[in-house]
Amino acid sequence: MDRTERFYRIEQLLHDRSAASFAQLLTALEVSPATLKRDLQYLRDRLNAPIVYDRDSNCYRFDQRGDAATRFALPGLWFNASEIHALLTMQQLLADVEPGLLGPQIAPLQTRLRSLLGSRDDAPEEISRRIRVVHAAKRRADLKSFPVIASALLKRQRLTIRHWNRGRNETVEREVSPQRLVFYRDNWYLDAWCHLRDGVRSFAVDAIGHAVLLDRKARNVAAQKLDAVLGAGYGIFSGQDVRWATLRFTAASARWVAAEQWHPRQRSSFAADGSYRLEVPYSNPTELVMDILRHGAGVEVLAPSELRQAVEQELARALAAYGPRSTPLSTPANSV
Repeated sequence: MDRTERFYRIEQLLHDRSAASFAQLLTALEVSPATLKRDLQYLRDRLNAPIVYDRDSNCYRFDQRGDAATRFALPGLWFNASEIHALLTMQQLLADVEPGLLGPQIAPLQTRLRSLLGSRDDAPEEISRRIRVVHAAKRRADLKSFPVIASALLKRQRLTIRHWNRGRNETVEREVSPQRLVFYRDNWYLDAWCHLRDGVRSFAVDAIGHAVLLDRKARNVAAQKLDAVLGAGYGIFSGQDVRWATLRFTAASARWVAAEQWHPRQRSSFAADGSYRLEVPYSNPTELVMDILRHGAGVEVLAPSELRQAVEQELARALAAYGPRSTPLSTPANSV
């Protein structure tokens, strides 16, 4: 255990036993005598713990005289940002699990998470109430095919799936060899070898309306090849034909974007006027275009020309939706 954990353990032992000998503390903490002496001294000198040595009983205890004992409290045990996010996300994911075969196994996990989140001074309910993990634009997914997909994945067997392509609004039945499941932007995706297209593809699990387990061994694809195809470019839908996008963000937008990682291989730099230049690899522009549009006038596509044109066309279509009005808006009565 680390030093902070030892401090809490020493406090607990002295409270529970009223007094504890040096030998008892050594046994409980499993540290060297020198380490225990340093811990006791730090608690006294730096944290003002009213720990005294009672010569008559040859034990350490808390001094109950005066206000020392009532004023003393160890600082709350806390987590760093990534730890609290991971614990709360795990708690939320478990809470969203529908009742099923895993119910008896999930309940102890939830209890353990609550105990990890809480401490003697901070109840887990209070932490959950005061700290929230909000998943923006979370899609309400129907994951009825998830159990069959997961089973095929672990058994290394093929699947027949009926997949709905949202972009083309068409459903295609195909045979696939599942490789891995990926949780990305609050949605599940199946990375698989598609035997219809004879290549690696990624499928949104909530767009798989039907899945049937086949009695045929799945084709194995090396992780390096999966990453080369699906991780080479920007976003979840990638490919091997990689191009580079060059984006320029205004100084105002740069205050936020400069702290973001759009891709592990991205290149970036600041200009003298405070604008921010970002270069990211991509193959399928769909997701990249959506994220560029999210920044509105705060970003400009410098290259390549086909990506710039795609963004221009999408902006033109958006502007057309707000076409010229046949009659001007009436002026509010209280305007000046």
